[in-house]
Amino acid sequence: MDVRAKLAQMFQEVIDPSDQYALREPVIQKEYLVNGELREWQGDFLEVRSPICEKKGDHFERKRIGAFPQLTEKEAQEALQAAVDAYQNGCGVWPTMTVEERIECVEQFLFEMLEAKQFIVTMIMWEIGKSVDDAVTEFDRTVAYIRDTIEALKELDRQSSRFVKESGIMAQIRRAPFGVVLCMGPFNYPLNETFTTLIPALIMGNVIVFKPPKLGVLLYQPLLKAFQKAFPAGVVNTVYGRGAKVVGPLMETGRIDSLAFIGTSKVADVLKHQHPKPHRLKCILGLDAKNPAIIMEDADMDLAVRESLLGTLSFNGQRCTAIKMLFVHQSIAPEFIQRLSAGIREMNIGMPWEPEVKITPLPENNKTADLTKLVEDALRHGAQVVNEFGGTVKETFFYPAVLFPVNEHMKAYQVEQFGPVIPIVPFSEIETPLHYIIESNFGQQVSIFCRDPYRIATLVDQLVNQVCRVNINSQCQRGPDILPFNGRKDSAEGTLSVSDALRAFTIRTLVAAKENNTNKEIIRTILKDDLSSFISTDFIL
Repeated sequence: MDVRAKLAQMFQEVIDPSDQYALREPVIQKEYLVNGELREWQGDFLEVRSPICEKKGDHFERKRIGAFPQLTEKEAQEALQAAVDAYQNGCGVWPTMTVEERIECVEQFLFEMLEAKQFIVTMIMWEIGKSVDDAVTEFDRTVAYIRDTIEALKELDRQSSRFVKESGIMAQIRRAPFGVVLCMGPFNYPLNETFTTLIPALIMGNVIVFKPPKLGVLLYQPLLKAFQKAFPAGVVNTVYGRGAKVVGPLMETGRIDSLAFIGTSKVADVLKHQHPKPHRLKCILGLDAKNPAIIMEDADMDLAVRESLLGTLSFNGQRCTAIKMLFVHQSIAPEFIQRLSAGIREMNIGMPWEPEVKITPLPENNKTADLTKLVEDALRHGAQVVNEFGGTVKETFFYPAVLFPVNEHMKAYQVEQFGPVIPIVPFSEIETPLHYIIESNFGQQVSIFCRDPYRIATLVDQLVNQVCRVNINSQCQRGPDILPFNGRKDSAEGTLSVSDALRAFTIRTLVAAKENNTNKEIIRTILKDDLSSFISTDFIL
């Protein structure tokens, strides 16, 4: 691929309007969902501009693709009140429904969501610059996650459908919801990662106040109607606008029972401290990460380069699970860098709809400027950009930059770049990467590339007490979704997976009675006449 020519023509071509993923007109999101009503907003709107730029005379501008309501504290409080009323202190329709009834509602929502697939995929591409393949994968993975969650709940329900007898006490143990959940997802996976918290919280009987991420808002337009059709009034309520204006006041009421947030630890700290009842608030947080890879001198070079390219540059490195630091043994560093740079040069760059594109424009405002400053700081402290065209900027596009050698004096060594900058630290002693991991504020994952089982075993035993996932000869990643996803230190709070998420948004609750004839007869009558949704031995096949 002629990188120079590709960079020169970036943003020069306009998508063919006949393409199935063309955006023919701006999407103006006028409605928001509160108490089962789609209310039309009459106030100010926030404009949405794509990372895709279009030529305007002698300059380029980010293409305007839509707008969404800039709600105020008043509308946010109305959404919260609707959720509180729907939950009704645990006595509302939704929390007292049977598991089977809640599953039917989620299945109806899924049916409606599938009808909107093309629109959602299109908006993911245009609003956050994700390639068409990655956008389709995000949608399909979300569908699979919802289906797997339903199956996991059925299994949990089967396990909970029996009585436990111990020391003269008979009891039934089930999981009960917390109440009102404030759900906020990230822009990089605006559908998938949002729904990995929203769906399990919802299906377990909680009610939701949902604020879409700062980028990736417009894709939810058809899903508002899907929520409205599938769930009782007030069970799902949406809040649009600036977080400081609408989220802070919600937390300050003390009526949020659980916070599901995926974003930065800085924002999470602010939100938690705004809540006046910290012991009441249950937090499920997916936060920052600075995942390293350790590439030993005996690593399979082809494998290490291939996995490092995927780990550092999938969706432009804009993943919390991305590899954000490479520790490469100094004996193989020159060859590794040469191969890594060659691999980057072979990557297709361009617009999200182009076939097999890998590197696309960045959606965040000023992101290319921030990454440029990161690179310049590294250069001042002794690093070089060792790949051709590395760090080249064209409007919202940033060509991947490989920095070497990186040291502890550079910001690239310390901060999460969340973009296509690849810092490489040479090492001769394993204590160098181990010290980095121990001293880091983050503790999500690490990758080890090595062929020696004895060395791998030793490293694993050291690293499992520092991070929550050790990947052997593979990139850092989330999934399969059946596996736990969490982190130590400032990287996470709580554990997510298909089954763990059901537990994360609930608390174990039990009904207990002394095992005597009177109590046995009471429970028999409740079971026989189907008087309670909690005390029940029925289960879903």
